[in-house]
Parts: sequence; C-alpha cells; structure tokens
Amino acid sequence: MEDRIPLFKIYWDQDDIELVSETIKKGAYWTIGSNTTKFEEMISQYIGTKYCLVFNSGTSALHAILLAYGLGPGDEVIVPSFTFIATANSALFVGATPIFADIEERTYGLDPEDVLRKITPRTKAIIPVHYAGSPCLVKELRQIADEHGLILIEDAAEAFGSRIGTKMVGTFGHSAILSFCQNKIITTGEGGAVITDSKEVYEKLKLIRSQGRLDTANYFTSTEYLDYVTLGYNFRLSDISAGLGIAQMKKVNKIIEMRRRVAAHWDLKLINVTQLIVPKNPEDYFNVYQMYKVLVKSGKPQRDNLVAFLGNQGITAKVNFYPVHLTKFYREQFDHHQGELTTTELVSEQVITLPMYPSLSEDQIDYIAEQIVNFFSNHIG
Repeated sequence: MEDRIPLFKIYWDQDDIELVSETIKKGAYWTIGSNTTKFEEMISQYIGTKYCLVFNSGTSALHAILLAYGLGPGDEVIVPSFTFIATANSALFVGATPIFADIEERTYGLDPEDVLRKITPRTKAIIPVHYAGSPCLVKELRQIADEHGLILIEDAAEAFGSRIGTKMVGTFGHSAILSFCQNKIITTGEGGAVITDSKEVYEKLKLIRSQGRLDTANYFTSTEYLDYVTLGYNFRLSDISAGLGIAQMKKVNKIIEMRRRVAAHWDLKLINVTQLIVPKNPEDYFNVYQMYKVLVKSGKPQRDNLVAFLGNQGITAKVNFYPVHLTKFYREQFDHHQGELTTTELVSEQVITLPMYPSLSEDQIDYIAEQIVNFFSNHIG
C-alpha cells in the first residue's frame, strides 16, 4: 500500500466549507455572532443539558470550570494520570493541587476504589476522563462525589456522543467539558465547551470567558459601556469556528456510526491476535471510538518496536497516553515516584493507538492487521 495511513483524518464535506464561507462573507461578527449561540444550543440539545458555553479550547474550558466552582490554593482535585496533560494542569491553573488516582482495567478511567483512598479533607473535586470515546465508571464516581460533598466535573474531551444506556456522557457530573480539537469526534480545528445544568455556573463562565465583562450587548457593535465586574480571560471561540461546529453537528450521528463500523472491523481482525488485548465495552456502554486502542501483552519494548515497524510500513500508530505523573515537570514539581499508580503505568507501557477515522476503509484495516500479524509472526522485537 503506497499511501501513508495516518492516525486520524478530519471528516468534512461541502457543508463545512459553505457555513464557514457564509460567515466570512458577512464581513462582520467574526468573533461574537449568531453562529456561536446556535452551536451552543445544538450541543446542549444533543447532550441534554440546560446550558452550554463554547470556548477556544478544551483546556480553556477546564480552566474556566474550575474557576467557576471557586477552586483555588489549598484545594485538591483528584485526576487520572492516564490522560492528556491538560486534565491535571487545570488544577494548577487555579492554584489547586492535582492528586493522581489509578485507573481500572474495564474502561481505563479512574478507579473508584483508588479515588476513595485519595480523598482527604482538602479534596474539593474529582475530574474523571472518558478515555478514547468510552464512558468511564462515572456512575460509581458520582455516587462517591455525592457521599463526600465533592464536585464531579467530567472530562468528556474524547467522548462526545458516548452514553451509558440512554444517558449521555456529560450529564452524570455537576458539569462537563468537551473538546473540538482536530482529532475529536466533531471539530472546529481548536475549540471546547462546558455543559452544565447550573445557571449560576453558566453565568460565571460567561464572565470568565470574556475578560470579566458583563456582556449585556455585543461588545463590538454596541456603543454602550459594558462594565468589567470580575477577573476574566479571552477564552472565546470565533464565530467562524462556530459555523464549522454547526456543520459538524449536523452530521455527528453519521460520523459516530462510521467510527463504530470501523471499530467493529478492527475488532474482527484483531480479536484472535493472541499477543494483543482488544478491550471490550462494558454492557450498555456506547463507545464513540475517538481512538482505537489495543494492549500489547508483552509490554513496552515490543510495543515500541511495533509502533516503529508499522511506521516503516506507512502506518501511523501512537502511544496514548504516557503517564502525566512521570513527566519531567510533574516529577520535579511533585516528587512523584514510579510504582505509585500500578495499573496506569502497566497500561501505559502496553497501549497502542491504531488509525481510527470515519473514512478508514476495510481494505486499509486489513492491510494494517496483516502487518501486525507479520510483526508478531516474525518475533520482531
């Protein structure tokens, strides 16, 4: 196969181009406009929350939601280490301390039992991550949060559209964040959102997102003085990007169904490769497969050799994720030591993310699977 197979491809069509073009041709309202409001309404209706506010990134959304809940110095926030680093960093943004809990092996999300062990009088919030498109054990984590008077903020950056039964991810916590970065289920290039049922949190987020300004009118078109009532940031998503988000939302169910068909073929081709663990979804868990991951049983050396081998065959594979607590920054700042998070470190040494995107063909999957079988048959690594 001559063409390189990337890890992901953005799914787009003419509607994306037309909605962005229409916004540009207005010659105004590129920053604050009607697309932003419509995009937010579409998200809240789709997920089933009262409020949605879009941001320029999922990281900004995480930062803003912790500010909205008043977290700060002296507070502890329980997070996984098996995640993108922004989950942990968000606690530091507000002066709080991230406390790493281990993951469980069913969904690779926070282990409720270890979360219980990590709760102290200083704990104020838990941020579970729905990894790779699969819901985590969020019902159990919400019960823990309620029993201990803690805030549960779902990091659903990788799981837009996933659900447990009929209940959507993003509606189990007190609030949740989403990401629309280019490799997510729907994308605005860069972007994010907070979804919540709390009007109080929603009103605080509006101030935080736009410089602490009380926007009773459009800042760019109104001559009215709009007062600044708190400290805020420029976390706005452009109306151009929101137009792209609207176009993506119109086909989100199609995108998810295509991803699930790709994942089903992956499962079919890899389930009998004895050197791999192909994770299974818990009953009633609807996975949207933002990533497709498997585990290499023999561990890191052979896993890393497989990544390199696939690269030589024109196939991009990647490790998602290396543990946050073992990064240089966190080791130096918090003196974390290897061995504290047993399952996190084990899974991180075994996991490999394979190509996953709506237009990935069965022929391409067959080719990649064939190369994986060849790798293990020849005992490479």
